[in-house]
Amino acid sequence: MSHVERSVPVWRKSSHSGGGNDCVEVAMIAGGVGVRDSKNPGGGELHVSAESWRGLLRAVGAVDRA
Repeated sequence: MSHVERSVPVWRKSSHSGGGNDCVEVAMIAGGVGVRDSKNPGGGELHVSAESWRGLLRAVGAVDRA
């Protein structure tokens, strides 16, 4: 079996964004998740650990259910 290493992240945004450019994009990166602004993809990225990303998703879900 061969190993393929991704050097370029695959950026994704929510299907709820309607295809607009006022979104947050995320990508799986080594050690966690990258986050960037779709309006300015070259403007920098925020890198967070997988554990921190899961915590954010749990917190957002908790607010959604409140």
